[in-house]
Amino acid sequence: MNPVQKTPKTPQNGKGPPNQEPQNNKIHNQTSPPSRNRGRRRGRGGRKSDQGETFMRPSSRPCTAASKPVIAASVEATNVSGVENNGSSSGFPSSSKSLCFAPRPGYGQLGTKCIVKANHFLADLPDKELNQYDVTVIPEVSSRTVNRAIMAELVKLYKESHLGMRLPAYDGRKSLYTAGELPFKWKEFTIKLIDEDDVINGPKREREYKVVIKFVARANLHHLSEFLAGKRADGPKEALQILDIVLRELSIKRYCPVGRSFFSPDIRKPQPLGDGLEAWCGFYQSIRPTQMGLSLNIDMASAAFIEALPVMEFVAQLLGKDVSSRPLSDSDRVKIKKALRGVKVEVTHRGNVRRKYRVSGLTTQPTRELVFPVDDNLTMKSVVEYFQEMYGFTIKNTHLPCLQVGNQKKANYLPMEACKIVEGQRYTKRLSEKQITSLLKVTCQRPRDRENSILQTVQHNDYNEDPYAKEFGIKISEKQASVEARVLPAPWLKYHETGKEKDCLPQVGQWNMMNKKMINGMTVNRWACINFSRSVQESVARGFCNELAQMCQVSGMEFNPEPIIPIYMARPDQVEKALKHVYHSCVNKLKGKELELLLVILPDNNGSLYGDIKRICETDLGLITQCCLTKHVFKISKQYLANVSLKINVKMGGRNTVLLDAISCRIPLVSDIPTIIFGADVTHPENGEDSSPSIAAVVASQDWPEVTKYAGLVCAQAHRQELIQDLYKTWHDPARGTVSGGMIRDLLISFRKATGQKPQRIIFYRDGVSEGQFYQVLLFELDAIRKACASLEPNYQPPVTFIVVQKRHHTRLFANNHKDRSSIDRSGNILPGTVVDTKICHPTEFDFYLCSHAGIQGTSRPAHYHVLWDENNFTADGIQSLTNNLCYTYARCTRSVSVVPPAYYAHLAAFRARFYMEPDMPENNSGSPHQGSSKAIRETGVRPLPALKENVKRVMFYC
Repeated sequence: MNPVQKTPKTPQNGKGPPNQEPQNNKIHNQTSPPSRNRGRRRGRGGRKSDQGETFMRPSSRPCTAASKPVIAASVEATNVSGVENNGSSSGFPSSSKSLCFAPRPGYGQLGTKCIVKANHFLADLPDKELNQYDVTVIPEVSSRTVNRAIMAELVKLYKESHLGMRLPAYDGRKSLYTAGELPFKWKEFTIKLIDEDDVINGPKREREYKVVIKFVARANLHHLSEFLAGKRADGPKEALQILDIVLRELSIKRYCPVGRSFFSPDIRKPQPLGDGLEAWCGFYQSIRPTQMGLSLNIDMASAAFIEALPVMEFVAQLLGKDVSSRPLSDSDRVKIKKALRGVKVEVTHRGNVRRKYRVSGLTTQPTRELVFPVDDNLTMKSVVEYFQEMYGFTIKNTHLPCLQVGNQKKANYLPMEACKIVEGQRYTKRLSEKQITSLLKVTCQRPRDRENSILQTVQHNDYNEDPYAKEFGIKISEKQASVEARVLPAPWLKYHETGKEKDCLPQVGQWNMMNKKMINGMTVNRWACINFSRSVQESVARGFCNELAQMCQVSGMEFNPEPIIPIYMARPDQVEKALKHVYHSCVNKLKGKELELLLVILPDNNGSLYGDIKRICETDLGLITQCCLTKHVFKISKQYLANVSLKINVKMGGRNTVLLDAISCRIPLVSDIPTIIFGADVTHPENGEDSSPSIAAVVASQDWPEVTKYAGLVCAQAHRQELIQDLYKTWHDPARGTVSGGMIRDLLISFRKATGQKPQRIIFYRDGVSEGQFYQVLLFELDAIRKACASLEPNYQPPVTFIVVQKRHHTRLFANNHKDRSSIDRSGNILPGTVVDTKICHPTEFDFYLCSHAGIQGTSRPAHYHVLWDENNFTADGIQSLTNNLCYTYARCTRSVSVVPPAYYAHLAAFRARFYMEPDMPENNSGSPHQGSSKAIRETGVRPLPALKENVKRVMFYC
């Protein structure tokens, strides 16, 4: 175990920084990096090689901690997949049975101790025997709702007889759970189910089902109790799953279940979102193993639901106009079809009959033109006649299309005016910006209000009177957990020596650029501006550019006040033509020199324009762009200009600030030997986009020992594939034979070129992984890191620390006393730097919650960090303080951020790359960085992204 290196105590009064060790002034005290770096940034660096010799060339730059020798990593690399580390193997790694996640090395001690409350409620472990039974329903039913209705009828009929008074819990699919055994090992039941929704008064349809219940296994609660006590490393997922299902059973009957959440219009009055949607409030619920024992995690939730309106009203809201008097345009019809496809409707034209159907499409013809065969002789009848003769229903809006329900072979037509949307359907398609804003307003609650809502939910659910919880012997405390926490100190930040303030100690997660200059301010001599906004006159645009240039200069950059060519006015519908015109005009005027920066003024509502600009400039022209909205151009705010100048500087290859401890080589397990910090993320397409690929992004630090500047790479991969496929890969080249590549390898080489050192330690922050994918992701991606390293030099295996970053969880931390101003920030949230690694964390594994940011509005969500693999032997304090300190180095603002920056940057890069896919790229596109596009499609089935230009790759283009 590596002890935490002692660092001098930081003064808490903010009057001065801690004592600094000698610095290399040549590196840090300058307005821009050495000229050789600037040349490399402009694309004049050496040719990237696929050979290991380039990577292993003797170092040309010593560590800035001159007093410390560079020691090779002594931790022996472990090949978790059992595959030889020669880079030649491929395919999915072997079984994960022998793999254990990093155990907790102890608890953190740094920081000011305090008490926080968490939305976790202690659950007593039941003392009853839990049994699992397999359920088979014949004929097979796909709907969980119908399955549950069948099982409810079975329990109602046979609880006292065949079920031995047991009240089972059912997952709606194949599994039934009981507390104690049923009187049989195998039994078949016949259940008749009446469709209650079919007819209000009168004969109802009846269906018959066979239900076979068969004993499967007994859950091991002793195993679970040992796991919770920390005596076993592996958690019994089956036992936890049973308890989770038991505690959800009553809520499923009361509310509308969506994933692990429950919604109802009765919890709080639904709020309109526009376009026929409304926001329902609800709560999230999950049973979790923690150090304090079993814990029930309860949080508030909200989601968009389709309003239970007559379809005609829904369509009028969706289109923003009355549709009863005029035909629909093609675009209107497409919009309606997208909104209603998959939505369940009930008919209103048949009196007491409430038959329900799912919409599959919309007819291309108006109702008055629709005919269909009514018998085997293909006798045709119009829809209008049929409804009049069969139901006595006169269709008034015959100019509108009909809804299509059922499958394509046997589609039924339903007039819009004869249908109503069934209540309780969640809207899963993309929300508009306006709808997202409205939904956030519903979701956004101050910490005290959210805490009260959670406590009210627990009281209302009254788990101790829940018949299922009673049956299984589960008791839930109504008191939320009080947890010991620590508030980690903010790190000192270093700015340029020529500014009035050379260093800075952030206060409550915030600071500003007043009296400070960027530590490495870049030079922008050659820039241009293109204006796509009609409302911005040339004089206004010119004034804005002048103000921005001045702010860049004040902040520490060298920025030429005059553009290369006059500001160019352009139309948004001619974006590619306009960008290429400006680019070629500048290149001609510069006689071959590159344009360094393109400022772009956009309309506030610009549709796909922003994405088109980024795609064309970053994959075709090789231009770095900075986009500004019209509203900011008119209202020139100093704060806005300062933030834009920060973004421009890092896009140019500069650095705004660095950690003072990094310059002084005082960061444990980072400063001692060359260390590269990776961030990785995969973003998936939205629901409904079934063919779109997922996008993976990896970024890596390029400026050890400062770890502030990152380079990024992106790639497309199979739809909803979470494992990053391009971390390491090999392919056959006719001239060179087997060639190695991939994002890890490329970024290791890039680090070597930028620093003159090869990384001797790897820290890998991986975003966006759910708990169920931990083993898979660790096995596959750690193996890829191993192979990428081995492909550069035999036996090159720097020790790896692999950390998963999670934001999509439901743990919330609240101040112990909301009235104590010293324990909260201005928004009423806990203080930035608050870390928790006890009580509500994993019983044995190395995880912690860190709220690294100050709240703005609503309740802060702490990030959850789970160290899955640690060959660097970090202590709890070591990884917690490193993570917290890095959150103060985010380049785009003067605030600490909620997620560690490398993971944040990877997310931004992956999000940016989705813009590159927008147009339908031809087969012979330039394709991937390593192989032809058409070949990559044949091998992976995924069309690769167009390659980033080299000068774009090397900088933080996604900022």
